[in-house]
Amino acid sequence: MAGAEAMGDLYELLGVHPGATDEEIKRAYRRKARELHPDANGGDPEAEAKFKEVSFAYEVLRDPERRARYDRFGPASFGAGAAGSGGMGFDFDGGLGDLFEAFFGTMAGTGVRGRRRGPQAGSDAEVMLELDFDEAVFGAQKQLSVRLPVTCPDCGGRGARPGTSPIVCPDCQGTGEVRRVRQSLLGQVVTATPCGRCQGMGEVVTDPCPGCRGEGRRMEDRELTVEVPAGVDDGSTLRLADRGPAGPRGGPNGSLFVHLSVTPDERFERAGDDLHTTLHVGMAQAALGTTLQVETLDESRDVTVAPGTQHGTVVRLRGLGVPHLRGRGRGDLYVHMAVDTPTELTPRQRELLTELAAERGEEVHGHDGVLSRIRSALG
Repeated sequence: MAGAEAMGDLYELLGVHPGATDEEIKRAYRRKARELHPDANGGDPEAEAKFKEVSFAYEVLRDPERRARYDRFGPASFGAGAAGSGGMGFDFDGGLGDLFEAFFGTMAGTGVRGRRRGPQAGSDAEVMLELDFDEAVFGAQKQLSVRLPVTCPDCGGRGARPGTSPIVCPDCQGTGEVRRVRQSLLGQVVTATPCGRCQGMGEVVTDPCPGCRGEGRRMEDRELTVEVPAGVDDGSTLRLADRGPAGPRGGPNGSLFVHLSVTPDERFERAGDDLHTTLHVGMAQAALGTTLQVETLDESRDVTVAPGTQHGTVVRLRGLGVPHLRGRGRGDLYVHMAVDTPTELTPRQRELLTELAAERGEEVHGHDGVLSRIRSALG
């Protein structure tokens, strides 16, 4: 083998596409390694050479930094100093070790050390929390009642009757794992699985605590204080780490996910960190101009209605919206002008509007206008 440059594309060697995930690359390597391993091919030199190429491809593509260099520079990323079989920069023995790891998750032979698994963490839990609009905007401290598994106060979470202790599991000798040895094409292989007797905890309770029946936890109602940050929105979720259900037999707590439901505000419509509100403007005010007050989250503010303002005109008030959840500052408040047309007029108001229409040359079809045209036609 002339070197890494002569091998061709590493992705093609494994039979995956360049965008393959780490798991896809690992599965492809397992498949190729089983097919090409020398023990499975009677020591065929060609199969052995191909096996080394595939193993080298896996060594490169499983490492994020080496894979990134290869994606950018191709075979040139291996460097001129690449050493090992065929100049590929691959140590066959190291690759074989990774092959065991890829197949079985542990190496065969002596020196295999079991790891104590210990108590498992508690599961996660979810609750709903209702907020007023202002609480979501400016933040708040909220009290939340939840019913969750908590560490048993009688046994301290160990699950054993007070005054007694769990014993070391006789099946796994406290490792939490049961190892089995079997023969394969690759030689003697050790596989490890969680101990079924102690459920991977390494200990067995022979005299259970009566308060929790050996579980190490029991259900209780708890009052929690939730710090709601300013700027949260309806549908947001807060994750309270280590404040969820306690794990069995003294295991760490899971997380509590608090889903927020925000009551809408009749004054404002929220769009991200911006707010929108409607300001009603009289017809004469819109035509002649004026200054009106509009409600904001803080206090009422003056808004200038320019002469000739049209229905739907929008005025932007900077920094009067919702505080940014991440970072400083606030969104903006957009004031939408709604020009109101009067519907109930006094005789005098009708007369004035009729005169205005005549002055502007606008044809109107009110009751008085029709009578005037009839009188004009008869005269």
